[in-house]
This record gives sequence, structure tokens and C-alpha cells, in this order.
Amino acid sequence: MNENVIQTENLTKYYGQTRGIEQISLTVPRGDFFGFIGPNGAGKSTTIRTLLGLIRPTGGVAKLFGLDMINDREQILSRVGYLPSETSFYPGMRVRDVLKLSAELRGRGCTEAARLLCGRLQLDPARKVDELSLGNRKKTAIVCALQHNPDLLILDEPTNGLDPLMQREFFEILRERSAGGTTIFLSSHILSEIQHNCAHAAIIRDGRIIASGSVKDLSRTGARRVSIRGRMDYDALSGVKNLCISPDGADFLYNGDMQALLAVMANGTIRDVSITEPDLEEIFLHCYTDQRKADTNQPFQST
Repeated sequence: MNENVIQTENLTKYYGQTRGIEQISLTVPRGDFFGFIGPNGAGKSTTIRTLLGLIRPTGGVAKLFGLDMINDREQILSRVGYLPSETSFYPGMRVRDVLKLSAELRGRGCTEAARLLCGRLQLDPARKVDELSLGNRKKTAIVCALQHNPDLLILDEPTNGLDPLMQREFFEILRERSAGGTTIFLSSHILSEIQHNCAHAAIIRDGRIIASGSVKDLSRTGARRVSIRGRMDYDALSGVKNLCISPDGADFLYNGDMQALLAVMANGTIRDVSITEPDLEEIFLHCYTDQRKADTNQPFQST
């Protein structure tokens, strides 16, 4: 039977009177490559820290591998690799010492796996952590998270500080792990990372899930990206989003009736037009600017 590796129901966290997350309900099946999308402050890190038992929820339930995070935390964490958005290490240590300590804390022998990962990420294990750049600190944390070959990887903004070549190598490693059956939960505000790598995703806004589903379905909202060269009466159309008018024409996201669009265009002076599927970034902005979706916890559907 296909086990849900992550299952939350109405997961909620308040810091006093301040909202952290509210009624987060997520399902991530075994082997999924799942994206968690939202800008800074949306609640991504709070969700992850609550999932891992680093902070206690105010309400709701979080289960990993079918086990309750509060009651079975030690058993769960033995199967998880976690990469926080920000990392710090004990001063005076070398990279190899950090990796060894991380492996010993898990009771694992990870010397060969660490060597291979350091080679692929071009990380020098002899360097002192005090001297590392942001990118090399991130690489060290990545190796710590991956070297014990966990069943679940939870990655919070993992590419911050990595140059483009290292980002490409990092995602190649993740795709290999995913193909081998590892479940990956990737938090990011970089939409292209989600679109190019994840099978499913959820979008979080102000501590609530406002859209979820397969990445392919999230891009099939019925909306279209329209680019025209020429002039037309945009006020005559309903369903226009993100209108950007230039002297030569306009670009906009359109979620209205296609016949109405063609009729308005016929009454204008159009030299050229292209109508395409929007990318995930445009869908993300569409979800964020559509107030009618702000309080829903259901998969996104176009209107």
C-alpha cells in the first residue's frame, strides 16, 4: 500500500496572538517530489519546524510515516534528513568534523557517502567552518542532510547561496534520490525550482494553503498569457489580470471567455497576438492577487 509519508490535518501554530500557520492540511505520498511555495513570511519555515517537532503546534495533527510527531519524534527523525534555511556550526571545527559529528549523532557510518557528496558539490572537507562562504556553508549542510540516505528529505530554501552550477548539480542529486524512492519536501520562493523539479506542490499565503495539486494541474487554471501588438479596449474585458501596457501593445493574464476576447480584439487594431499557457510563476501571482481564493483550503480551480 502506498504510504503517505507526510500527513497533516488542520495544523496550526500561533506565537501568542501572532499568526504562524492556520489549518494546514497536506498529504505527501511516498516517493513524491513535493514543492512548498510561498514568499518570505508566508509560513513555510513554521510549517517545517512544526512538522519536525522543533516547535509544538497550537492545534491539529502532524504525522510522518504514519507516526505522530509528538509521541514518536525520535523514531521519525531517524528517517529524516533536514536542511534548514539558515545554518550555523560549532566554531573551530573543520568540514569533515561537522560531517563526522552529524553521522555519529545518527549512529551511522557515512564516510564514503560524504566523500562522494563533497566531490560532487566541490566542497573541501579540510576547510575550517569559520572560513566558509555562504555557499560552502550551505554545501556542508546539504551533505549533513543527505549523507545518511534518509527516507524523507525536508529542504527549506536549499539553494540560497549556491551558484548556478552548484544548483544544477544539487538538483541532479535530488532527482537521483527521488528516482531511488526518497520522498522530497522542498520549500522555496523560487518558482522555477518547483516547476522544473517537483511533481506536486502547495502554495501558502498568510499561513494558509491557498492552492495545491500536481504542478501540471496548477498550471491548468483556464487562464492564458496573452501578448498583443496593437490597440484594443481592455476595459471591455472581464477576467484580465496583471495587465502591463506598453507603447507597442500589452501583456496580461486572461481568465475570461475566449469569444469575448476575440470580439474585443476584432474591434481593435491588432498587428500580432500570441496566446499561451502561463508558467507557474504567473499562476502563483494569480493565486496571490485573487482575494476570492485567500481563505480557501481547497485545490485551486479557475473561475
